[in-house]
Formats: sequence, structure tokens, C-alpha cells
Amino acid sequence: MLRPRALVFGRGDLWLLLGYGVLGVAGVQLLFFVAVSRVPVGVAMVLVNAAPVLVALWVRVVRRTRLPGLVWVGIGLALAGLALVAELWHVDRLDLLGVAAGLASAVCSAGYFLLGEHSAGRHDSFGVTAAGLAIGAVVVFAVSPVWTLQGPPAVLGGLQFPAWLAVLVLAVFGTAVPYLVGLHALRALTSTRASVLALVEPLVAAGLAWLLLGQSLGPVQLAGAATLLAGAVLVQVAR
Repeated sequence: MLRPRALVFGRGDLWLLLGYGVLGVAGVQLLFFVAVSRVPVGVAMVLVNAAPVLVALWVRVVRRTRLPGLVWVGIGLALAGLALVAELWHVDRLDLLGVAAGLASAVCSAGYFLLGEHSAGRHDSFGVTAAGLAIGAVVVFAVSPVWTLQGPPAVLGGLQFPAWLAVLVLAVFGTAVPYLVGLHALRALTSTRASVLALVEPLVAAGLAWLLLGQSLGPVQLAGAATLLAGAVLVQVAR
């Protein structure tokens, strides 16, 4: 309403907006919620944040950019960390759907960084956010209509909240604000540097899950999380 020119796009931008809305918005959100419904929040966050490694692989394979040897060391560490976090040797306790959803969300998250970097220098971040969220909303609505949202109040840290308030907080502070400031960041940072900064997210999420939800990671999973994050940082620093 305040900046209508921000919503002016050309025909060639349609694929960009569709990709950003379907992958970067709907894909990340839907798949992440599937993951956290089946595995602890900390595990889901670590899986999603394999995205920097996927960004590096895209740069190497698709853009055909030669990468230093340390990048491959970092990718190896990240894969080892994923195995530790998921505890792949405990096949009987491994929720394959939860792990798969977390990794699929990481693929979509990598698409968010790459498409966001591509659009940040060409379009108004408010316009891209608005268009992306609108497209993502259509996809999410098709999968899960809003009238199916029923159930008991949300419980967080021993306090109860009505469902509508929880949804409102997720919509504003968990979706709209992060996407908006994320695109602003991509105006000044490359997708690789922005994805490294995003690695703070699983650490914060794991801490809050421990404080508010009583979820905790075992020693092996904590070591795996540290290994994965170290590998992802090494990937970006080496580049």
C-alpha cells in the first residue's frame, strides 16, 4: 500500500518469484513443521542448517566455480555431524520421515539464499517479500487450509496461549520479519556469508527448546551439532 512500485516485476521475474515463494517460503516452512513434529527441535534445526553446504555444492556443480580443498573438508565434517545428530546407527529409533523432512527443508533453505541473493540487487526487498509470502501462502493453504487449525491452547514454558495468538506470533515474528530482514541482509552480504550468520539459529533454538520445552540433545548429538556447524563455517570461510 505504501510502496506500490515495489510490486512491479517483469515477465522474466516470474520464475524467480515462484521459486522464492514455493521453495524459500512454503517449502522451508511446511517441511520444517513436519520435521519438528517428529524429531526434537534442536535436531530439526541442525538438519535444516545443512543449507550452507548445499549452497557450496551448487556453486561448484552448477556455477562450475573451483573450490578450495578446505571446502571439501568442511563438507565432510558437515556430513559426519549430520550422522551424529541423527544417530544413524540407532536405526530402530531413527524417524526417517522426520530426518528426510529436515534435509528437504535444508534444500529449500539453500534455494532461499541463492534466489534471495539473485533478487536482492535487482528488486525492492519489500516487494519480493510480499510476493514470495503471497505465493507461499497459496501453496500452504492448498496443503493445509486455515479452517483445519483447531486444537487445545499452545503451551510454552508452562504458560498457555490461545491458538490464534500462537499463529499470529509465528506469522509476524517467525515468518514476515525474518524474511524481510533476511532480504535486507542479502543486499550487503553474499548468500554464503548470510548462510553462515544463519548458523546461529540452531544454537538459539536448541537453547530455547531446552528452557521452554524440556527438550535436550545427548552428548553425541551435541558433538554432532558442533561438528556440522564447524564444517559449514569452514565451507564458507574457505571460499
